[in-house]
Amino acid sequence: MTEDHISSTHPLLPPTTEDARLDWLCLLRSRRVGPSTFYRLMGEHGDAGAALSALPDVARAAGVENYTTCPKRVAAAELRAGRAMGACLICRGDDGYPDQLANISDAPPMFWALGDLSLLSRPMIALVGARNCSSLGTRMTRALAEGLGQAGFVVVSGLARGIDTAAHLASLPTGTIAVMGGGVDVIYPRENALLADQIAQKGGVRLSEQPLGLHPQARHFPARNRIISGLSRAVVVVEAAARSGSLITARAALDQGREVLAVPGHPFDARSGGCNMLIRDGARLVRSADDVIEALPTLNAPAQTALPLDPPLPVPRSDKRSLKETAALHSQILDRLGPSPVAEDQLIRDLGMPTKTVSPALTDLELDGRIQRQPGGLLSLVP
Repeated sequence: MTEDHISSTHPLLPPTTEDARLDWLCLLRSRRVGPSTFYRLMGEHGDAGAALSALPDVARAAGVENYTTCPKRVAAAELRAGRAMGACLICRGDDGYPDQLANISDAPPMFWALGDLSLLSRPMIALVGARNCSSLGTRMTRALAEGLGQAGFVVVSGLARGIDTAAHLASLPTGTIAVMGGGVDVIYPRENALLADQIAQKGGVRLSEQPLGLHPQARHFPARNRIISGLSRAVVVVEAAARSGSLITARAALDQGREVLAVPGHPFDARSGGCNMLIRDGARLVRSADDVIEALPTLNAPAQTALPLDPPLPVPRSDKRSLKETAALHSQILDRLGPSPVAEDQLIRDLGMPTKTVSPALTDLELDGRIQRQPGGLLSLVP
């Protein structure tokens, strides 16, 4: 981000009371409030309770009438349901929140976790790949997962068919984390129900930032993928077609400063097209778990201290802009955006305005449903 995108002088502190935790959940579950908007509102208003009180006025200023926040009874019901199933709601700043994940720009403010929470403090490596993987790809995934697990790493994947399933099965004895696209209680695909139970009960963790009971849709998976890479110190792609969703995870990893590695495949096998492209573009070539470990020798060192908990937050919005000036700024932003994502800091540079001027306008447009944020600090128009 640009230098004038200054974080609050007060670091983001985790909720310490049940009421504060409920306010956090209400704010995040309110309509059109994602991680970036959550952090902006917290920076502007100081705490979740104040942000909830101000949100209808913020929405009204953005042209959204009759805006209502998530009812507290709905958030309270989610808290009760999560605890009833044995899940834990971990907020950013809590002791159990992984340091690696806290350091990405769009870290989830909170997530549900079910299973052995001690795994969240260990070094992690992601294994991702094709759903319709080959027999050779499955064997390679198992060998990598077993080797990395024996070396002390927790294997992270997405509980999908194919490569993800093989990675979780092989790493169950040593520790595995399944990041889910829907609620932590909604198993997708259904054929992995037994595996999901084993992960939660026998040396693993199921994890999701989504509300309990939410059935995953296609738009949820890119956000899920940025958590897979955000948790991990490296992402290994085993098999992936040229237009595979696994490449979204690889791109998120690069944006987050993670190492990206890939297993090569035959040029005539479409399932290896994405991996071969990654290697061509500079990804490390992987033949065994030793290649992953040797590429990242620092992974054997103790985990480093996390960066400060306060994420990039805007300064409070100015009340000096007229409605005409605000509308003009909104038009300038919308004119520069399209369906293809653009980095927020690039947009701000193109506008030639300070971040403290542009950020509130972006929040307004996001609440108005006209722009959407994507992993890696990217913006695009809502289709």
